[in-house]
Amino acid sequence: VIQLFTVFLVATGTIERWWIIPLAVLVSLYALFADLPSATLYFIRAVPIFVAIPLTSYFDNFNLWRIFSGLVFLRWFFDYRAELIDKLRSALARPKAIFKKYPLLVCFAGFILASILSLIGADLFIGLKRLIFILNLSLIAPVIFTLIRDQKLSLPLVFKNIIYAGVIVMAVGVIQLISAYLVDFWTFMEYWARMVQYGFYGFEWSGIAYTSNTWFAYLSDQLSLRVFSTLPDSHSFPVVLLFVLPALFAMAVYPVLQKLGSNLTLKRLYLTRGNLLMLLIPSAYLLLILSGTRGIWLASLAPLVIAPFALRFLKSHDNKNIFKYLISFWLLFFMLFTVAWPIFSSNQFQIAKSEGDELFKKRIRSILDLGETSNLGRILIWKETVRSIGQNPLFGVGIGNFPVILGQGQDTSRAGSSAHNLYLHIAAETGLLGLIFALGALLLVLWGGWVVFRDSSDYRAKLYGLAWFLYFLWILAYLMTDAVLFDERAFLMFVINASIIWALKKEVSTAAVPTS
Repeated sequence: VIQLFTVFLVATGTIERWWIIPLAVLVSLYALFADLPSATLYFIRAVPIFVAIPLTSYFDNFNLWRIFSGLVFLRWFFDYRAELIDKLRSALARPKAIFKKYPLLVCFAGFILASILSLIGADLFIGLKRLIFILNLSLIAPVIFTLIRDQKLSLPLVFKNIIYAGVIVMAVGVIQLISAYLVDFWTFMEYWARMVQYGFYGFEWSGIAYTSNTWFAYLSDQLSLRVFSTLPDSHSFPVVLLFVLPALFAMAVYPVLQKLGSNLTLKRLYLTRGNLLMLLIPSAYLLLILSGTRGIWLASLAPLVIAPFALRFLKSHDNKNIFKYLISFWLLFFMLFTVAWPIFSSNQFQIAKSEGDELFKKRIRSILDLGETSNLGRILIWKETVRSIGQNPLFGVGIGNFPVILGQGQDTSRAGSSAHNLYLHIAAETGLLGLIFALGALLLVLWGGWVVFRDSSDYRAKLYGLAWFLYFLWILAYLMTDAVLFDERAFLMFVINASIIWALKKEVSTAAVPTS
């Protein structure tokens, strides 16, 4: 509550930004002295409101989550050091069994190794900064995994805290949308870029946000807001929402399955009422649409394409109906475009739109228009990236060094210089070896969701596993047009969810092994 209140006051300009420093001290003390499960839950729900600490006027973008995750990790390490040493000895004694026992860890370690090798001949300082950043983002993973595995964190509590984070993001998104109807364009930019983004991300990003104008959809002199909430842009915002939805479905739909028990017919599923959390699902869908991110709209088709094939692999009648029930929510998503249409087409920033309807239609049509400016730019970047991969297939140009492919300065990486395709971006920076390990990790986590859904006897875990499988498919498809997973909050939400899935997968896999 103290952090939320302080961040709100800083974001509104009520108090000076230096108040973040005593807040950082207070939050760090909590990370050190609260019990480990409580500190971990705090981290999960605070992801949207971790802010940059103004250490000096030249170094004001070091985020609070980096300190908090480091402290929680150190506490976890000392608590579990005996187990870690024992597992290390066991792994060294039987190195061939490492991949079978720890495939996800092997893929992550392989990616880190490929990233280190990619720094041969690259900008070492930039590369090491990027590598440390990724490691820092990943520190919370073993903490969440072991706490869930050892049943020190209950699933309902973890899911509730993910939902709390989602509600914060959604609430700010709604406030942001309302503000577009109350103030003019320049007042909006002054507040959200010069004040809110400055408070959250520091001076450098505030300037980038103010000048880049990526928060709007344009048609001639007409524009509409693309909702971004507390996130840096309207690309990371919908991805964070998609990462929240599995936990939301697990908590919202669980009462339905609990009431029905066995023999889950589709008719009974549709006629049984869930809880009030169900209302957040269409709200999240609408905000996904209002982000105006065309790649997100198009990528929503990926789970629908996979669904008929996935159903063939399900033997349980109940599992098939649960799958059909959750995939039917896509119809609600598409129906909400009719609600988004008048919002997107209405007058905003005190500017009348003579062609409001045309703005929304044009944005939808432009998804497949290869001649559209944004799409054309992406295609040119993809071509340059593929050319670079061909020239540097083994080690890439170096992790964090992507701007050199486009002949840009290293300072443009913070402004969003990327391949606009996660897979091409990874291959270009770390080589094909890095891409293989990264794809291995992503697919293992995706498969983990399917296994949890298929094999778990816990309805809450089952729902979460299926929702993760469907919505992570959506995200993976979107990442063919964006490298936004490397945004710190999107990556943190990925790590949190991946850790939960892997802990649940281990639980169902262990339960499936017969004991003598």
